[in-house]
Amino acid sequence: MNDLDLCYLSARDALGLFRSRKLSPVELLKAQIRRAEAVEPAVNALAYTFYDDALKAAAKSEARYMKTDGRPRKLEGLTLAVKEDTAVKGRPRTFGSLVFKDNIADHTNPSVERLMRAGAIVHALTTCPEFVWPWTCTSNLHGVTRNPWNTAMTSGASSGGAAAASASGTTTLATGSDSAGSIRMPAAMCGIAGYKAPYGRNPGSPEVAMDPFFHIGPMTRTAGDAALMQNVMSGLHARDHSTLPQRLTLPDTFPDVAGMKIAWSMDLGVYEVSSGVRANTKAVLDQLRDAGAIIEEIETPWAQHAKANVGMWGGHIYGDEFSDAVDNHPDLVCEYTRTFDQENRTITPREFHACMQAIGQTWAEFGPQLARHDAFLCPTVGTTEIGADVRDWVDPITVDGVEHDVNKVIMTFLFNGFSRCPALSVPSGLAGDGVPTGIQIVGNPYDDKAVFRIAQALEGRVDFGKIAL
Repeated sequence: MNDLDLCYLSARDALGLFRSRKLSPVELLKAQIRRAEAVEPAVNALAYTFYDDALKAAAKSEARYMKTDGRPRKLEGLTLAVKEDTAVKGRPRTFGSLVFKDNIADHTNPSVERLMRAGAIVHALTTCPEFVWPWTCTSNLHGVTRNPWNTAMTSGASSGGAAAASASGTTTLATGSDSAGSIRMPAAMCGIAGYKAPYGRNPGSPEVAMDPFFHIGPMTRTAGDAALMQNVMSGLHARDHSTLPQRLTLPDTFPDVAGMKIAWSMDLGVYEVSSGVRANTKAVLDQLRDAGAIIEEIETPWAQHAKANVGMWGGHIYGDEFSDAVDNHPDLVCEYTRTFDQENRTITPREFHACMQAIGQTWAEFGPQLARHDAFLCPTVGTTEIGADVRDWVDPITVDGVEHDVNKVIMTFLFNGFSRCPALSVPSGLAGDGVPTGIQIVGNPYDDKAVFRIAQALEGRVDFGKIAL
């Protein structure tokens, strides 16, 4: 098995080889280090690396596997890349900003802590845009992160580095954070699985734990590996009051989708969707129909009201981060931070109240629709035509050559408003420009199993192969 094969092993396959002693965690990590040396100049997904410490940890994992009476942990020896706005004690936590370039985390995020205690080895932190706000992964601190499938295009954001690292084979596991689609959007753009678990499923750091829009979740090359991570991350945690007391365990395999009732919409009535995304979405629906699922297109008249109001949430509660940075460090902040600061300063308490009302009103319409089905499907992103260097906060992007605002194609945010619903993005195919497309699987509140059951039926539907940069 050559380096490229090793770097694209699934977590489950790697664990199997570790247990049989056909592969060492040290060998896998060294292959990924060599891979990073080859691809990072083009992709730029890894903000910080800790290879020396990681190699020492991998050697300890190898020793665990070598003991005949040893008890390897659930994720023993697997590499883990953590989005750099997520706290890992003693490591940089800059939020993608020069303002915090010297900041060191004083704690470890509870979900990341669980992954590490299960044997995962943090060998890198991944890039994100400043204060994790735009849809392209670029900042004055880290530069531009590019899509490994087509480096002219964005990896997506804000968990763009995590998605690009997973897709390019420089990590086995990765974490992202998602308050508007920041896991699912880049997962779709890079052809991997990205999971927004229901609010309360995975514990967060104290400063965001009470924000129901905010989620930490797995980003992996397969949905099966995302489930593997999810089983470790979830459950009640003493430092996060919002976590649920029940720990949900996703099984290794699910029944097929025969008889499942799946609702769908191509554009939710409000988004622009390219011909390539449409074709790949229809192919997914056909595959599920052929597998025995009952597929029903539904109308979504509620989506316009939700789209117009739900976005006020983040701008209101995180606006002070932007204003503090702009007021105190005007020479360090990115252009888009000034743009978003201006927008956030206009949001009033009345608009914040309208946001909360819109969530309740639109769920009153969508909730009963969803309850009549096992899940709901729609594209994750309406186009692949988002350039890595596009200033998406002011410049238009294109859908089949027609210019639109970027917010007309990101189809994730409404499901942060419906925060108790699990939402999983999985690959649906490749577009003509070589960039992957994604399908978003949304479940009923806290029904994680339904979305992974559908994902299992779609696993491997497109053989992307291995990226040879």
